[in-house]
Amino acid sequence: MDTDALKAVDGGLTLAVRLTPKAAAGRIDGWISDDAGNLRLKVAVTVVPENGKANAALIKFLAKKLKLPKTAVRLIGGDISRQKLLFLEGPADADGLAAFQEEITARLAELAP
Repeated sequence: MDTDALKAVDGGLTLAVRLTPKAAAGRIDGWISDDAGNLRLKVAVTVVPENGKANAALIKFLAKKLKLPKTAVRLIGGDISRQKLLFLEGPADADGLAAFQEEITARLAELAP
């Protein structure tokens, strides 16, 4: 997996996502490049994009798949866009954050080879 979609920041990681709402099933469809050539995780949820419902479904779905508490996943960009930026809360120290990034990278590789 190319890690351009997953970046270490203070206190955690950011994950770039391309969301497809109103899908037949919730799923991870692999990786996709956006118009600027940036890699994004392609995720589908069954919920309609009304009043933040699809965003909430995305957070719940990815938290479960990544084995994180739902409160550790937050939307920080793309509220009304299909292009989302999520924050995955992790350890504050450098060593802990590096281990967290390796763990999430491994989980994503299993979910979206």
